[in-house]
Amino acid sequence: MNYKLFRSHLPEYLIEAWGLGSFMISAGFFSTIVAHPDSFINKSIPDPFLQRVLIGIAMGLTAIAIIYSPWGKQSGAHINPAVTFTFTRLGKVNPLDALFYIIFQTVGALIGVLIAALVLGRMFTYPPIAYIVTVPNTGTAIAFFAEMAIAFVMMTMVLVTSNNQRLAPYTGIFAGFLVMLYVIFESPISGFGMNPARTLASAIPSGIWTDIWIYIFAPTLGMLLASEFYVQTFTIHKVFCAKLQHRNHHRCIHCQYQDQFLQQNSKMRN
Repeated sequence: MNYKLFRSHLPEYLIEAWGLGSFMISAGFFSTIVAHPDSFINKSIPDPFLQRVLIGIAMGLTAIAIIYSPWGKQSGAHINPAVTFTFTRLGKVNPLDALFYIIFQTVGALIGVLIAALVLGRMFTYPPIAYIVTVPNTGTAIAFFAEMAIAFVMMTMVLVTSNNQRLAPYTGIFAGFLVMLYVIFESPISGFGMNPARTLASAIPSGIWTDIWIYIFAPTLGMLLASEFYVQTFTIHKVFCAKLQHRNHHRCIHCQYQDQFLQQNSKMRN
């Protein structure tokens, strides 16, 4: 193991843990206060569709806040092992960085779920919320292809927009918008996982492992297919970096953008 690289890149690993952990806390909090039968909002707005609209808006805004936060800009705000694995496959993330990104994402997600459980208690840990586990609400095959499809669309969007100079600043907004749509319209099908670490973090404390393989393999396969589609359409040379938000003053451990940024500024001053 390259301990020098680990120490140097530890801030990015910790940011990934913070990012997905924060997302899980937000998901647990809003799911509980909106959907739990004993909550005031549930009693005021009993319609499941409208409840999903509220949760979807909250989760979309959470994703946007994480992506555009100073920390999110530094790590690239993957907060999803499938995203990290796909960028590694594209040659934009060092395999060792990818390993620690995924480990820290999973640990961060689990900590987020445990914090939600500690704060919200039985309202969060017992049905119908039950640690916000992701289980199929339809047949296994349908849930698998639904998870694969939403992952494919998400990664296609990320690659197309983040590698387009005009669209790149809005990648995080598009991602948040897709999260909102997935919560509203796709979650009744598969539960909307699209993130292996997110699903594992809910399954470990709850003990609910129903069709867990779907939520590990389908999102990863969907994003890998999206990357292949993008490469075949635009070529591998049109993948510039692994960050969702890139052109800022924060360092980039994937393509050393900060070094280039500082060199350009130095030349301009001279």
